[in-house]
Amino acid sequence: MKENLSQLLESIYGKSIQIKCVEPIRGGCINETQVLKLSNGEQVFLKYNPSPPMNFFNAETEGLRLLGKPKYGPRVPLFLGISNEFNPQFLLLEYIETSTPKDGFASRFGQALAEMHRETQEQYGLDHDNFIGKTIQKNNLELDGLVFFREHRIRFQQELARKTRGLPKSIDKRLDLFCEKLGSLLDLNDEKPALLHGDLWSGNYFASHDQTPYIFDPAVYFGLREADLAMTEMFGRLPQEFYSTYQEVFPTQPGYTERKDIYNLYHLLNHYNLFGGSYLEQADQTVRSFLD
Repeated sequence: MKENLSQLLESIYGKSIQIKCVEPIRGGCINETQVLKLSNGEQVFLKYNPSPPMNFFNAETEGLRLLGKPKYGPRVPLFLGISNEFNPQFLLLEYIETSTPKDGFASRFGQALAEMHRETQEQYGLDHDNFIGKTIQKNNLELDGLVFFREHRIRFQQELARKTRGLPKSIDKRLDLFCEKLGSLLDLNDEKPALLHGDLWSGNYFASHDQTPYIFDPAVYFGLREADLAMTEMFGRLPQEFYSTYQEVFPTQPGYTERKDIYNLYHLLNHYNLFGGSYLEQADQTVRSFLD
């Protein structure tokens, strides 16, 4: 990797660049991340994986490009370069100094996310598949948001669980019943496909030194915007100012609080497929709560 990294840095800066210092960064469960301090005084962010799925970092690069398009949305780190011909594969991004969120950040982030969600297209999905963690994320284009969510989010993860970790028949049956009932659970009135981050848990956003909201590690598609909001509540929750400002700028349909667990079922099933453990029990509890 060292030789490929040196070549990529030279192509970016137009001259030979030495790596003076490597600082490991605590990241997620899928990739290794580092900050590289360079001989020209700059710093860059390195993300690498010893054996990623095909087109893994290409998909991330395209996701960042899409998320960076809305003028008033959250910012994303600038793409610098990619190496995906040989393992380990890696991605180089602009390094942004992070800061502790201060008063006003949550509100600013809520407004920016609402503006990003105004970005739309005619169909749900995307013109290519990408990844949620290391799991392939199917983005088949659909005109109906309910069909998209049911078939390419819940049923896809359900089928994957059957093939990989196994799915008890009782839970499998309840998931089928849940999918049959989805039409009465999701309110899609006046909703258009929204540009989503797709994996917006607390580890995938930060405040810069001037409190600008940044997002990264995308699993982008055009979907039901409540799915992004729900994910922000899955592993902890942003301050209430985030949600209040979002609702002021771009109100959701009444009943979001009752629906949010529906969207997070996708992530619970994906976590079960990736990591096993108690995620299946949590998913089943969610399903049961809507069938009772």
